[in-house]
Amino acid sequence: MLQINVLREEREKVITGLLKRNFNEASELVDKAIALDKSRREKQLKNDELLAEANKLAKEIGNLMKSGKKEEAEGIKVKTAELKKASASLSAELENVEAELKNILYLIPNVPHESVPAGKGADDNITVFENGNLPTLSQEAVPHWDLIKKYDIIDFDLGNKISGAGFPVYKGKGARLQRALINFFLDKAVAQGYLEIQPPIVVNEASGYGTGQLPDKEGQMYHMQADNLYMIPTAEVPITNLYRDVILTEQDLPIKNVGYTPCFRREAGSWGAHVRGLNRLHQFDKVEIVRISRPEDSYATLDEMCNYVQGLLEDLELPYRKLLLCGGDIGFNSALTYDMEVYAGAQKRWLEVSSISNFEAFQANRLKLRYRNKEGKTNLLHTLNGSALALPRIVAAILENNQTESGINIPKALWDYTGFKIIN
Repeated sequence: MLQINVLREEREKVITGLLKRNFNEASELVDKAIALDKSRREKQLKNDELLAEANKLAKEIGNLMKSGKKEEAEGIKVKTAELKKASASLSAELENVEAELKNILYLIPNVPHESVPAGKGADDNITVFENGNLPTLSQEAVPHWDLIKKYDIIDFDLGNKISGAGFPVYKGKGARLQRALINFFLDKAVAQGYLEIQPPIVVNEASGYGTGQLPDKEGQMYHMQADNLYMIPTAEVPITNLYRDVILTEQDLPIKNVGYTPCFRREAGSWGAHVRGLNRLHQFDKVEIVRISRPEDSYATLDEMCNYVQGLLEDLELPYRKLLLCGGDIGFNSALTYDMEVYAGAQKRWLEVSSISNFEAFQANRLKLRYRNKEGKTNLLHTLNGSALALPRIVAAILENNQTESGINIPKALWDYTGFKIIN
């Protein structure tokens, strides 16, 4: 959530930035927020004046009573009661204005960083780095949805039987490959100084609002209405919310957390060949890294996170590219996002496996996540997160790129984790 003082003081800059997202309601919502904030401040000032006057009169009443001027004191009591009644009415108005202002602020996305290019969608993203050679496969090579049937390692029919489409069952070496990747990603992160967290996989409404999934992504989250709880779309949500309503010290920073969770997404409206097999699921496994840093350090932190994720992809011997997302493709909360995509040889297409984002103070403002500097002043922190990594498309690329006549070779980095070198 953008800070209201930023909207007031940098209105033109904010609107220009939001238009880079193709957010056409920018002027209307920003001006409405500014107007509501003005009304809120005016009502607050008036209410403060009423209460100050009431308190002043209350002291006069005490002095008059001591002086035996009871009749005069009773007259002032009537005036004091009227002031308090007016204050109560104004407080109710103030509460309504504050609620309306908050709801408007919830609708305004983050302002993209100045380096984010304008653009309508994914076709306008910029490739900033590419690594590895694209695999050369035989003419008999098949996509992963055929390979998993051939080797009986992942079963979509069984998943559909017990849950529905988009909930696969991993079996045998398929299940062991999943577990191997999770442990590999976690061990790598811990070795880099990340604290492992195992959070709940359901969150309350406050947590959804805290990290910006609500109200923006409400239709994409599985909602348990009886308890008003949501299945998490990513470990970012519960891990970042660990720090909701927290004031850290500079000695606590930087925060480096990592967590593995299953993730749940309705993916409403998704269809077509590009979502076949493991390309898009309703439930999938992901290891997430979450960073909290001082504002002046956050973009160096973002670069560090990107380099870390790139190192994982190189360990897995997967060709990848790094994309800078344009304004039309960047997420609601993000100021700047890099996507990592791997190449799946049989599909002959790039698959997104990680998004690494700097949210600047957008989430922290919602979360009321601050730190106290050496001078004792409190400031909002910057939050960042990244997939490190999401498993389904990693598995798809490993299976497709490493298929041979004798089976599917496992990347060397995983041998100690899988206990096998080939799926056959």
